[in-house]
Amino acid sequence: MPGSPDRAPGPPVRERPRVVVSVPPRLRTELFAPAVWDGLESAAELTVLDGHTDAEVLAAALPGARALITSWGTPRLEGSLLAAADRLELVAHSGSAVAPYVAPEVFARNIRVTQAGDAMARPVAEVALAFTLALLHRMHRFDHALRSGADWETASAAPPRHEIHGSEIGVIGASRTGRAYIALARALGARVSVSDPFLGAEEADRLGVRRVPLDRLLRGSRVVAVHAPATEETRRLLDGRRLASMPDGAGLVNTARSWLVDEEALLAEVRDGRLDAAIDVFDAEPLPVDHPFRALPNVLLTPHQAAGTVECRLRLGASAADEVLRLLDGHGAAQPVGPEALARLH
Repeated sequence: MPGSPDRAPGPPVRERPRVVVSVPPRLRTELFAPAVWDGLESAAELTVLDGHTDAEVLAAALPGARALITSWGTPRLEGSLLAAADRLELVAHSGSAVAPYVAPEVFARNIRVTQAGDAMARPVAEVALAFTLALLHRMHRFDHALRSGADWETASAAPPRHEIHGSEIGVIGASRTGRAYIALARALGARVSVSDPFLGAEEADRLGVRRVPLDRLLRGSRVVAVHAPATEETRRLLDGRRLASMPDGAGLVNTARSWLVDEEALLAEVRDGRLDAAIDVFDAEPLPVDHPFRALPNVLLTPHQAAGTVECRLRLGASAADEVLRLLDGHGAAQPVGPEALARLH
């Protein structure tokens, strides 16, 4: 105003950091507890993408953003999308495998990449254990027989049943989930063997397991649980020959990736009743309504939901949010991954 005394300029207003949240509405409510979301909103200006699979929407949101939280379905950060990320310092994935969401160029630009896979290990291991117990006790066969209208005597017929205590259980892959499963199975008295080329003798002793070659593991296990990563080297690791080497009446548990198992070969083994299987992951998802697996009494199926507990989802969101806050506070990442993580394809 004319005649007003001059005022000394105040301190410059700091620009609030901006964070893009590429998570659809329903999943946001499952991943982010109110307190966790409030913490993000207090620390940053959030750009929330409801249409999180739309590359154009993501490209428009990225300029100026310091961090990006990704979820299943977020477009891969490469090419023009990466070019739009002019100030990006962090990609915090709210899941495990990061290869579908970041290209090698992300690491070349020294953008921090994190994942939340540790949060998934316990629930997936619990489902794998539940599958194991069901296969050992043939619960899926009894359930199918009773629901299909079989008489009591017919429904009571099943191959020999076993307790987990003292059973030979084979584990393919001493991954985070594999180790969680091992601990649960051993706590119930299982004798556990592991096939994993990266598991050393000292670590095997610490886990209380025997290291064995894969073919020996398959021949000697009552139930085999798959917990290996999906890499080029593990594609169809369990092919027709290896599945045929499993003993009659054995069971296969797969809560990892269908990538690891030749689905057609497995179908041939379960169709004639020689093996039982419990499966959470499939080549085609959703599993077609006319898929033969659905009709077989010796196959237990779940729709890729092994990690879908309330607690797990909240841990995933808390992990991604924590990585953002650590960046903004000038701290290192809690669960960083490097370019080697791109070898895990799914």
